[in-house]
Amino acid sequence: MKALLAAFGGDFLESIARVGSLNVMFYKTLKSLFPPRYDREELFRQLHRIGVRSLPIVVLTALLVGVIMVLQSMTYVRKTGASGFVGAGAGLAVLSELGPSLIGLMFSGRVGANAAAELGNMVVSEQVEALRALAIDPIRFLVAPRFVAIVTSLVLLTVVGDLFGLVGGAMACHWLLDIDWRTFHAGLMEVDLLDDFIVGLIKAAAFGGVISTVSSNYGLTVTGGAQGVGRAVNGCVVTTALGIFIADYVITWVWFQI
Repeated sequence: MKALLAAFGGDFLESIARVGSLNVMFYKTLKSLFPPRYDREELFRQLHRIGVRSLPIVVLTALLVGVIMVLQSMTYVRKTGASGFVGAGAGLAVLSELGPSLIGLMFSGRVGANAAAELGNMVVSEQVEALRALAIDPIRFLVAPRFVAIVTSLVLLTVVGDLFGLVGGAMACHWLLDIDWRTFHAGLMEVDLLDDFIVGLIKAAAFGGVISTVSSNYGLTVTGGAQGVGRAVNGCVVTTALGIFIADYVITWVWFQI
C-alpha cells in the first residue's frame, strides 16, 4: 500500500510539475513571437514539412469522416425516410466537431511526435546547448517557427478537411443511401453553418497551440539519452491527445455560453 501511495503521489506531483512546465513554455513561446524576429527560413521549412506533407493524410481522414457520418445515420434514414436531414447533420458534425478533432489528433500523431523526437535528439546530441553557447535562444530559434507553422498549417488543413469531409459525406449519401446530390446540398443550405465553421477554426488554432507547446516541452526536457527520447515521444502523444480533448470541451462550452 505504501508503495502504491508513493507511486501515485510521485505521478501526481510529476503531472503538476509538467502542467507548470507547459504553461511556462507557452508563455515563453508567445513572448518570443513579439516582435517577430524568429528564423523565417526555418519557418518556411517547417511549413513545408508540417503543412504540405500532411495534406494527403488530412484529405484521406476528412473523406473517411464524411463517409462515417453517413454510415452512422444510415439506419435512421432508412427507417424514417428523413433524407433531407442527412446533409444538415453531416455539415454540423464535420464543421464543428469531428473535422477539427479527428484532424487534430491525426496531425498530433504525425507532427507532434516528430517534433518531440527531433528536439529531443537535438538535446541529447547537445545541439541545443551549442545554441545557448552562441547566445541563440532555443525558444526563438527552434520553438517559435514550429509554433507558427503548426497553428497556421492546422487551421488551413482544417478548411481543406471540412471541404473534403462534406464531399465524402455527399459521395456516401449518393452511393450508399441513393440520395440525390441536390438533396444533400439542400440539407446543407437549410442550416446556418457559418458559426460551426468559425468555431471549428478556433478549435483548430487551439489544437495547434496545444500540439506545438506539448511537443516542444517534451522535446526540450529530454533526459536519459535515446531512451529518454522514446519516453518523451510517448508522453507527448498521450498529453497532446488529452490536451486536445480538454481544449475541445472548453471551447465548446464557452461558445454555447456566448
